Amino acid sequence: MNDAVRLSAWVHGLVQGVGFRWWTRSRALELGLVGRATNAPDGRVHVVAEGPRPACERLLDLLRSGDTPGRVRLVVESWEPARGDVTGFEER
Repeated sequence: MNDAVRLSAWVHGLVQGVGFRWWTRSRALELGLVGRATNAPDGRVHVVAEGPRPACERLLDLLRSGDTPGRVRLVVESWEPARGDVTGFEER
């Protein structure tokens, strides 16, 4: 995974209790990414995805597309090299 990156995206809006994590997991797996989507106590969802940068960028585009379950108001992203410490894609 030499060219792999790690995307961390905090998704704000109405994104809990609407199937958002399941939808995110499905899109990530379609893109060949590993990671997790976790509900935060403040109502946000934290998405962590690792894989090739183009696939992570596509996931980010999908998170911002307006075609997600619920209503996404804002997505705050950060990037770093992949850590390689995740397998599969979990909903937490």
